[in-house]
Formats: sequence, structure tokens, C-alpha cells
Amino acid sequence: MTEIRTPRLLLRRWLDDDLAPLSEIHADPVVMRNIGDGRPRSTGQTAGDIEAWEEEWDDEGFGVFAVEFLGSGELAGAVGLSVAAEPAEAAGQVAISWRLGRVFWGQGYASEAAHAALEFALQDRGLERVIAVLRTGDSASAAVVDKLGMQAEGAVRHPVHGYDLQLFGIDLTQYQE
Repeated sequence: MTEIRTPRLLLRRWLDDDLAPLSEIHADPVVMRNIGDGRPRSTGQTAGDIEAWEEEWDDEGFGVFAVEFLGSGELAGAVGLSVAAEPAEAAGQVAISWRLGRVFWGQGYASEAAHAALEFALQDRGLERVIAVLRTGDSASAAVVDKLGMQAEGAVRHPVHGYDLQLFGIDLTQYQE
């Protein structure tokens, strides 16, 4: 079982007990405003997300981790890797993403977890490149991308929802600098 420990967090595969706390995070409209269609997700939709993330682990050897606090075991959210389906400019590339419960914002947890996931992608899994796709105006996620050393690569419009997106990328040589 793939696990990564950081100074404060454990990144691990998903457990059945994670559905309820992740559903609470997904029910928060402020957390979800920059993800997908921007609407909260139901428990059923959250279960589908976890199932899809676990399938990606099985198919690709990487995926989205559950993020829990060391010591307490409390679920903070999700961070990890997935093969992007959209927009077309990102399709087929490995993208990093994160979402944490609002009570955990502003404490460096997203950056800490995302850095561990990026290192996992580029060093442990041997990926040559990782991208991030952010909704324009998501300043908190832009700060995480900046801390990861990712470079801006352009702007596009979301093909379904019509909002503006920013594309970022980093390759192995940039990461090692």
C-alpha cells in the first residue's frame, strides 16, 4: 500500500471510513467553488470520486491520496494525481490537484501534501512532467502552484462550464533545480 509521510500528514489510499468526512468537505460550497462545476457534491458523487481515484491507482500506479493528520487520523482532504480529461490542452497529461476542508486552509497543509505528491510523481513514479489546471482567480491554489515551482503555460476556457482556466507545468529537470 502506497503511503507518504510528511512532517504533519499521512498521504494514503482510501478507506471505507473516509466517505463520511470527505462528503462533509465536498458538501461545503466554499471548498467546491473552484472545482468542476463549482457546486457541492453529494455523498453518492463523493463515493464515485473515491471509486474513480482508486481505479486510477490500479490502472496507472498513481492517483489521488487521502490526506490525514498524523496522530489524530482525522481526514483533511485529498491531494494527488490524475490523468486530465479536459480541457483539450491538458487532456492525457498527469495533473496534480488538491482539496482540503475549509478549517484546514491557511496552515500550509495543501502545499505540504502537494509537494509530497509532486515528488512522488516525478521521483518515485518516474513521470517526466506534471501539470496543474486552476480556475482563474483561485489565489489560494495559485499560491500552492507557486510554492511547487510550477510555471504558467497559458490560459484557456473550460469547454463545458465556460470559465477561464490557467495551465501550469513542471518537468523533472525544473523540479530538480
